[in-house]
Amino acid sequence: MSDATERPAADSDAWATACAEDLEAEKARRRATYGPQPGSATEELRKLVDAVADKVSALPGPLFGVAAQGAVQQFINQAKAAVEPVIERNPGVFDHLAAAGNELLAAYRSAVESQEARWTQGTPPSTGAVRETEKAGDPTDPRDEGPGPDGRIDLD
Repeated sequence: MSDATERPAADSDAWATACAEDLEAEKARRRATYGPQPGSATEELRKLVDAVADKVSALPGPLFGVAAQGAVQQFINQAKAAVEPVIERNPGVFDHLAAAGNELLAAYRSAVESQEARWTQGTPPSTGAVRETEKAGDPTDPRDEGPGPDGRIDLD
């Protein structure tokens, strides 16, 4: 090729570099807007233990008494000493437990949302329970009463 048609040597990873810069800029923007991201489950557990220890230590002295305050401080130190080795040996376990907890929460929300949708739409349950259409003509059915005089529904 001639010198006139040669292109300057381009960065071979220009796209990756540009994406990384954009990602860092977005992370900085989010940190400025929402504050720092939470750390791993291990770091969050350490923060929790420290926060609880600080709050218990800061409780007023007359509540426990002087002698009891020393015992509380000793208990806090023993609890920290017991938790730290577990965290150090198994940092990934806490991340997995946190992920499992998130999955359980999502499953619970899904179940509750679908049940709420059935309640608000009046859809009969899909179980072997008595259907609303079968109870509609029954004068002893409390569902036929409606809200009380004050507009509230008695849940008892």
